[in-house]
Amino acid sequence: MTRTLHGKPARAGDEIVVAGHSVGTSERKATIVEVLGERGHERFRVRWEDGHESILSPGEDAVLHRPTPRRAKSQAT
Repeated sequence: MTRTLHGKPARAGDEIVVAGHSVGTSERKATIVEVLGERGHERFRVRWEDGHESILSPGEDAVLHRPTPRRAKSQAT
């Protein structure tokens, strides 16, 4: 299954949130560093919140988010 966000394939910089799997376990968040594999069989090299990296093959419990670009504040001169 291709992991998409509003019909667009996941890409480096997107965030993946994986739900906790037991009571009292919080969700985990990671940022995609690299998309690996072919379309429909993607895996992701991710950097978790604690800084470690791993390869993730997300399941149905994973939700993708694309960060909103921040606009640079213009400075009055």
